[in-house]
Amino acid sequence: MEQCVEELLFLHVMAEQEPTAEQLAAIAASNEEPETSDYKPPAQKSLQEIQEQDKDDESLRKYKQTLLGDTPTVSDPCKANVEVTRMTLVCESAPEPVVLDLSGDLQSHKKNPIVLKEGVEYKVKISFKVNREIVSGLKYQQNTFRKGVRVDKSEFMVGSYGPKATEHDYLTPLEEAPKGMLARGTYTIKSRFTDDDKHTHCEWEWCLAIKKDWKD
Repeated sequence: MEQCVEELLFLHVMAEQEPTAEQLAAIAASNEEPETSDYKPPAQKSLQEIQEQDKDDESLRKYKQTLLGDTPTVSDPCKANVEVTRMTLVCESAPEPVVLDLSGDLQSHKKNPIVLKEGVEYKVKISFKVNREIVSGLKYQQNTFRKGVRVDKSEFMVGSYGPKATEHDYLTPLEEAPKGMLARGTYTIKSRFTDDDKHTHCEWEWCLAIKKDWKD
């Protein structure tokens, strides 16, 4: 009986400890995926070139109308073609909206971790505007680090978008926050919004604190 109690105490102490560098490295290795993409993006064309192309093709004309809309977009030429305005963690059980403003000071997001309850399901929503030209192959990428070791890498295809007066929204697939004593802690996430031409439209770093409860 004494031996069983000692074993239980030992397991409890081990569970309370932070993950070791070796454990984090093992997690990082299990999340590594080989990059084997032969995809080559199409040649970039201006909005005017696309509008003038294949005028007599009715199906293509309807597709372009769906992509571009009926009303020409007038935009400030000094603004970037793609503006990423905010990131939202969409979680039904969150006590309040979790929103990062990406139009101002991005450095502040490193200092204020977002609290996420362990095991909850959530999505990441990226809100952005396209101001002048069609942009193809938009991607949202994020690398997750803990204690300086990358433990996860994700890339989501957002798609191609034309200029529009209002914002576009992209939602990632549903994810589950890590759970358990070893999973709790602070994670640093480096996010990037890019496209087929390897233009980085926005790059930001933020922190996520996985806790036992929202107010833990």
